[in-house]
Amino acid sequence: MQDLRIIYMGTPEFAVPSLEILVENGFNVVAVITAPDKPKGRGQQLATSPVKDCAVKHNIPVLQPTNLKSPEFIEELKSYKANLQIVVAFRMLPEVVWDMPEIGTFNLHASLLPQYRGAAPINWAIINGEKETGVSTFFLQHEIDTGKIIFQEKETIHEDDTVGDLYSRLMAKGAGLVLKTVQAIANEDYPQVDQDENQVLKAAPKIFRETCQINWDQPTTTVYDFIRGLSPYPAAWTTLNDKNLKIYKASKGDKNPGGKAPGDYATDGKTYLHFVTADGHLNVTELQIEGKRRMGVEEFLRGNKI
Repeated sequence: MQDLRIIYMGTPEFAVPSLEILVENGFNVVAVITAPDKPKGRGQQLATSPVKDCAVKHNIPVLQPTNLKSPEFIEELKSYKANLQIVVAFRMLPEVVWDMPEIGTFNLHASLLPQYRGAAPINWAIINGEKETGVSTFFLQHEIDTGKIIFQEKETIHEDDTVGDLYSRLMAKGAGLVLKTVQAIANEDYPQVDQDENQVLKAAPKIFRETCQINWDQPTTTVYDFIRGLSPYPAAWTTLNDKNLKIYKASKGDKNPGGKAPGDYATDGKTYLHFVTADGHLNVTELQIEGKRRMGVEEFLRGNKI
């Protein structure tokens, strides 16, 4: 069995279970690399990343470089003499970093590669109405998300899943896959499979606020999937009485209420708010108007006359 010295790289909540499971199973994580502390909230107090908090809890040394190419950081990284690096929800690495360890650097990606390469694979799988996705571990190489696949596991996408729902399940499933991958590497018995570039590839580019505006000229199911694929964050939005309105949850309706145009709405002012689509309508159930908190539709209608 190979004696592993692991450096773990990650920042958000998604990367915490994978680090936890390695520590719990006795693997030697010699250092953790995460994002620098950032000012947060009204008081702009410095906030630490979830991965840093996890590392500190387990007394693992933490590195927080601002420049991954700086000679000082590279020398410090070398000093840990790691032979394996693991990346979960971290930023792009320069070759001098990912090519450093003897075994290599593997990444956990929240899709069934080669599908949904990019920054937002969970969002785009739901937005595109997929019924299945999963997690992949693969070795890093020059082109982003293109390296040799080690393991994959599938996950069903349910009809009413939001990004938040699927994120939680893939976070847990991903941790199990990271452990399986490290155990296989320690046993020196693991596959390295080329990605199939002949597939028709679907991308998962970064999502911006402009990306999140709802196009009501599309069919009901398309808009419904779009809302699910952006809930709870960053949230799909439209405008209502010249104010931005985020929509978190909705149900599908097959009728156009009253022959209205796509984007028009209908309400009784008490219990429902429908937005017209190209072939029906969506019944909004959770929303947030500009300047207010998230709430159910009945509470919203009690406080907002539209």
